[in-house]
Amino acid sequence: MYDVQFFEQLCPLLMEVIPGFEERRFVYRVFDTNWPDLELKQRTRQVTKALNECLPADYTQAIEIVISICRLVRQKLPGLQIYPLIFLPDYIELYGIEYFTSSMRAIEETTKLVSAEFAVRPFIERYPRETMKHMLNWSNHADAAVRRLSSEGCRPRLPWAKALQQFKKDPSAILPILENLKTDPSDFVRRSVANNLHDIAKDHPEIVLDLAQKWRGACPETDWVIKHGCRTLLKQGHAQVLGLHGFKARAKAQIKNLYVLNKVRIGQSLSFRFTFINKEKASAKFRIDYVIEYLTRQGNISRKIFKLTENYFKPEDEVHFDRQKSFKDYNTRKHYKGRHYLRILANGTELGACEFFVI
Repeated sequence: MYDVQFFEQLCPLLMEVIPGFEERRFVYRVFDTNWPDLELKQRTRQVTKALNECLPADYTQAIEIVISICRLVRQKLPGLQIYPLIFLPDYIELYGIEYFTSSMRAIEETTKLVSAEFAVRPFIERYPRETMKHMLNWSNHADAAVRRLSSEGCRPRLPWAKALQQFKKDPSAILPILENLKTDPSDFVRRSVANNLHDIAKDHPEIVLDLAQKWRGACPETDWVIKHGCRTLLKQGHAQVLGLHGFKARAKAQIKNLYVLNKVRIGQSLSFRFTFINKEKASAKFRIDYVIEYLTRQGNISRKIFKLTENYFKPEDEVHFDRQKSFKDYNTRKHYKGRHYLRILANGTELGACEFFVI
């Protein structure tokens, strides 16, 4: 993403707002001898530091320029790739922690261009009460990107970010923000609310269940937020959450003819199939999941649950499932040779399992 074309578009704009900006010096500082060996976040930080060398030493002056950059990009370069611009909120995170008021204003402005969800977290840790007051105000902002930040920035377990331990212990400061956003007109915002609930549910399922019972029926969009926020509890077969969404815990069901390919090579796909039968006396709603117990590099088990379907099934009807699961390696998942297990769940109850080997 940080290619020559990106900087060819960006540098003329920087020249407009940074006094004495030297494009050659900036670009050479970015693309130094270490650049080829850097990961994405390291490259972002390198661009941040290169920008800092071009800005005034006084942060309060420099941050006004950063705000101007954001506004100009939105005005003049609407087609520019957005994610690489994350170095702008990164500048606030790296250099602005001692300047609370100026940084809060800058975060509010930069997030309209590129999300400042990572930049705001050190301020939550350093100034928890003051920052959360700002974020509660942002939950009523006219701009959807700012409203989203009020939820996304305080997620206890935001991916690729340091966890907010105080909110893992006690998420009560987050709840008024989510309350304000539960019927937000923007799907972008509501998805963040659902993901925040999902984070909270990992440590405090009772809080999320209480909110789900209070919010249910507010509108169809809020019902989606609740269900998406409860997705791990549904996978785990949490009886009250299942009941809230129309599933019967411990409903009678059976599978037969479970077949799993005995061996799968890394890079190929695992094939499995089975037949599901509702053993209740009447039609019933079932959520059918499958579990893969992955072998980790240390020889431990990493259990991942994947949804197959949610549907109503007539009693004694035989419904066949035939699926494949990729075992291709990605940056976010590596596969290791050895014994693995596949398990089939219905409403959180295990109905059958088979072992297979990754080779």
